[in-house]
Amino acid sequence: MKLVRGAWKILVGIKDALVLIAMLLFFGLLFAALASKPNKAAIGDGALVLKLDGPIVEQTQEASAFASLSGNGIQREYRLRDVVRSLDKAAKDDRVKVVVLDLDSFGGGYPAALEDVGAALRRVRDGSDGKGGKPVLAYATAYTDSGYRLAANASEIWESPMGGTLFMGPGGSQLYYKGLIDKLGVNAHVYRVGKYKSFVEPYTRTEASPEAKEEVVKLYQVLFANWQQSVARARPKAKFAPFLATPGAVITAAQGDIAKANMDAGLVDKLGTRLDFGKRVAAIAGVDSGKAAGLFKTIKYDAYVAANPLPTGGDKVGVLTIAGDIIDGKSKAGSVGSDTVSKLLLDALAKKDLKALVVRVDSPGGSALASEDMRRAIEEAKAQKLPIVVSMGSVAASGGYWVSTAGDMVFAQPTTITGSIGIFGIIPTFENTLKKVGLTTDGVRTTPLSGQPDIYGGTNPETDAIFQAGIENGYRQFITRVAGARKMTPAQVNEIAQGRVWDGGTALQLHLVDKFGGLQDAIAEAARRAGLKADGYHAEYLEKKPSAFAKMIQQFADSNKDEDASAGDAFTRMAAERRAVFARALGDVTRIGTGAAIQARCLECDGVGGNAPRAGDARLMDFVLARFGL
Repeated sequence: MKLVRGAWKILVGIKDALVLIAMLLFFGLLFAALASKPNKAAIGDGALVLKLDGPIVEQTQEASAFASLSGNGIQREYRLRDVVRSLDKAAKDDRVKVVVLDLDSFGGGYPAALEDVGAALRRVRDGSDGKGGKPVLAYATAYTDSGYRLAANASEIWESPMGGTLFMGPGGSQLYYKGLIDKLGVNAHVYRVGKYKSFVEPYTRTEASPEAKEEVVKLYQVLFANWQQSVARARPKAKFAPFLATPGAVITAAQGDIAKANMDAGLVDKLGTRLDFGKRVAAIAGVDSGKAAGLFKTIKYDAYVAANPLPTGGDKVGVLTIAGDIIDGKSKAGSVGSDTVSKLLLDALAKKDLKALVVRVDSPGGSALASEDMRRAIEEAKAQKLPIVVSMGSVAASGGYWVSTAGDMVFAQPTTITGSIGIFGIIPTFENTLKKVGLTTDGVRTTPLSGQPDIYGGTNPETDAIFQAGIENGYRQFITRVAGARKMTPAQVNEIAQGRVWDGGTALQLHLVDKFGGLQDAIAEAARRAGLKADGYHAEYLEKKPSAFAKMIQQFADSNKDEDASAGDAFTRMAAERRAVFARALGDVTRIGTGAAIQARCLECDGVGGNAPRAGDARLMDFVLARFGL
């Protein structure tokens, strides 16, 4: 009995300890949330600080509670429309004396998103009448390509004298898994339609096919030319061409002093430490009294966004956001679950108070089934006689383009990545892997499809034939949808489809989109088609609001970040970008193994989306590196 009583006391003690830990965690999170809650009334004069320590995205992901508590929280993400709105408000707000861009840990973004933010920065810098606005000051130890694209729009670009900026341009190595798959004995059964549908190539080849390289080169050349034009327009006197053509010679001539080379070429205006930069900002925004030198009066970004909410007056123009990987079933913010998105739209339509609908697409695709389910839900808006306008963001390819076929009119931007009209499926089987370790399979079958697809014994010809036929049928449905939406014949669509990826400018020429313009242009067009007055409507975003707990977790994660951490010099930033490529590769492997069997997804789209990996990919990479002690 003593033993039982002793064991019982131990169990009670463990239970009490767990309850105490849970209570401490809860109240700790609650305190962090209350302490960091934006105070709208507390905004005074000062510098609006945009410390963009993460990527700019169309829709942010929810932070993981366990990742945040473990100290391995994901990078913060910044919603594009919030960044642009805060800058446009700042341009006319007398309290904002200067806008500060802290780009030391910037996570990047797709070209179209960066162009929107760059344009908003120029509106602050130049003023609405073009006769001068407010100072915009940028700082980083070393700028990435995407970071410099934003910084080029600043009045002053500052850089650490111990840092330095090198430009990389789009491109780089892509992992191909065929050799490893063969060594492991894995049999990747690939079913595809589309000569240029390159997403499956890493699993079937040891290098890119000539067709895939041809298409990627075309896309990257357009996007890189656009980057150069954007930088040259914002900073016409900067001599960045030598840094692109002969960077080795330029840096060697500067005796390895990259920062000095940047300064001499007019890429940056000032070399200085953070203390020097802080003093410069303080001279404009005012000194933060009682604080250390280099600190200035600050307007926090979160508080400023909260103090400038979206308008709510007038009729409603619904905006349905389809951003992230398209998956079957339910989803949280940052990915697109067909059930979740469809329910958001159908619930809004049931209220009968929408006058028009804008579908904002920012997705490289995913499940073909989920894409069709969402397209069908959008058709319900058509049944209510609502005008439907599609606004393509940074990327609207494969499944993203499939969904876009429901629109009456399609807006895109010159750097929007779109097209990739193709479809594929991959099923891995492990019969040869099992043989390597002495395992075999056997069984009885009543039909040719019994036990198929058999991941232990391999697929049979009947299964292969059925899957390939299904893929071909899916492709026919895809081009039929496109043909109907674009008033083309299926043969004409097939000619420009085959999995090719297009930039927005080429897509406009091919009649895959109707007009250049951003989200606000699409909203205005939808309102015009609905007969609404210019000042008689507002955008009603149809999205799942984050729970109070999710907000608390994010605020806790933000409050525990090291605000003074530096992303490092040019070499450190370059290494970080390659690490992100590895993270995305691991994520691709996971998605093939766990995602939908039939997919419409774009491989090339990931290569130009900035230097931050997706949240799930980053966590997977951290696990792998930790597992192998790296």
